[in-house]
Amino acid sequence: MSEPLATPTSRALYERAQAVIPKGVYGHYGPAAQGAGPVFFSSSNGAHFTDVDGNTYIDWMCAYGPMILGYNHPKVDQAAARQMAQGNTVSIAAPVLIDLAERLVDMVDGADWALFGKNGADSTGLAVMVARAATGRKRILKIQGGYHGSAPWMQAPGNSGTVAQDQALVIEVPWNDAAAIRAAIAEHPDDIACFISSPYHHPVFADNVLPDDGYWTEVEQACRAAGIVIIADDVRSGFRIDLAGSHTAYGFTPDLMCFGKALGNGHPIAALAGSDALKQAAGDTFYTGTQFFNAAPMAAALATLEELEATDAATVITEIGERLAKGLADVAAAHGHDLRVTGVPSMPYLRIIGDGGSRFHARWISECVQRGAYLLSYHNNFVSLAHNDEDIDRTCDIADQAFTALA
Repeated sequence: MSEPLATPTSRALYERAQAVIPKGVYGHYGPAAQGAGPVFFSSSNGAHFTDVDGNTYIDWMCAYGPMILGYNHPKVDQAAARQMAQGNTVSIAAPVLIDLAERLVDMVDGADWALFGKNGADSTGLAVMVARAATGRKRILKIQGGYHGSAPWMQAPGNSGTVAQDQALVIEVPWNDAAAIRAAIAEHPDDIACFISSPYHHPVFADNVLPDDGYWTEVEQACRAAGIVIIADDVRSGFRIDLAGSHTAYGFTPDLMCFGKALGNGHPIAALAGSDALKQAAGDTFYTGTQFFNAAPMAAALATLEELEATDAATVITEIGERLAKGLADVAAAHGHDLRVTGVPSMPYLRIIGDGGSRFHARWISECVQRGAYLLSYHNNFVSLAHNDEDIDRTCDIADQAFTALA
């Protein structure tokens, strides 16, 4: 059995970082940095990255979702480099802005226009503003545990730096509960601007849950009857379920669709797409940022969309995810453990049932990471087109060793 990988250089850098950076490594990278695994990388390629100590990992987090084709994908990076040579951030826009918008509109069902930003929170925040502009209403309806970015209105009440007023106009309802949505609408008639939700429920620290049969049909009917804008937050799941938008897999038509993460295969770009009925409201809503018109990420995104279509990527990564899930579940069963895999195959959430609960699961994941399979215990993982059977076999071998180490 292999020994855990040593990460002394990562740890030294982490200590150095804490002197000049709050928490050393912050945001969504922060929790993982507190474990025994790597904190800083030196290089990446395909489905792998190498840390500053020279250890190489099979990356099942895919940079928390952006990497869908593989790190350093030649077509994507070459497209970005060509545009960069011509210009990136200039005083006027590049034509690739139009090319990308046209491609996204052609690809995504129900999209008639597109606007671009940098992060998923840009697109979800704009989506809410457009909904308010179109309806003249102020309240936001969302799912309990649903995450739509780090803006104050989205954060849990009591989070540091937020005040009660930030969430005062947010109404939360349970997932898969259309009756709760109807009740919320009845309680706040003519005051709910939008319902924002991921196409399926993928919180952290909890099993992912697909929509019940008929759920989205009921939601759509209720929102349409009340004049409420439906926002599909496809930032995390976009292009991983269906290239035409994840909403097509679940049989509903949103008014606004938020994309990010995989859109640029790691290049910084996000998008809001919407129906023609909201085009005027979108145009009337002030939305900008100094880097929003970066041309190189737009070229990268255009190349990413082209490659996703050319390779039928959503189908391929679903198949890879299915093989990974079966392999890991079989390994767990061989050690007498029940590994539950929830969500969609291209974004699997793993949880060992029983056997000490979440603590045992976290220890098992830590042992996997320390042996070269980079997973997280509290977040859904991701599958890319660069992963192959060898990666799956190696990951299952590492999982086997991790269970043995904990026996």
